[in-house]
Formats: sequence, C-alpha cells, structure tokens
Amino acid sequence: MDRMFRVCGFWTGIFTVMLYLGDLNKTALLFLAQTGFFVLLSYLKLSERMYMYVFGAYLTIFFAGFTYWTTFMMPLGGGH
Repeated sequence: MDRMFRVCGFWTGIFTVMLYLGDLNKTALLFLAQTGFFVLLSYLKLSERMYMYVFGAYLTIFFAGFTYWTTFMMPLGGGH
C-alpha cells in the first residue's frame, strides 16, 4: 500500500511540473504540497487499514474543497 502512495506522489509530481510549465504557479504549489504529503506518508510504514483511512480522509477533504470552489468561487457561465 505504501507503494501506491509513492505512485500518487509520482503523478502529482508530474502534474506539478506540467502546471509550472503552463504558468499555473498557485496550482503547481498545491500539487507540490500533495506530492510531499504522499511521498512522506509512503515512508511511514503504516498498516494497510491506516493507509485506507488516510486516503479516505484525503478524498473527503478534496471533495469538500472542490465542491466549495465550484459552487462559490468559480464565475457563473465559465467566466464569459
């Protein structure tokens, strides 16, 4: 299970580089923080159950933040 968190860290790292090259610096920093979180977590040698709990908490926080952003922060009509 720890390897899967390293895989998530790898892919968020790839997204970090691509977002930085696309001049989306704030989003790149967000993905850099996620990369650090996933890689650090992968070396803690937790039980598989604890990894699942952490991932569930991560998804809950992500979905709550994404829902808040799309509901209250995005301009209506796609910014037109």
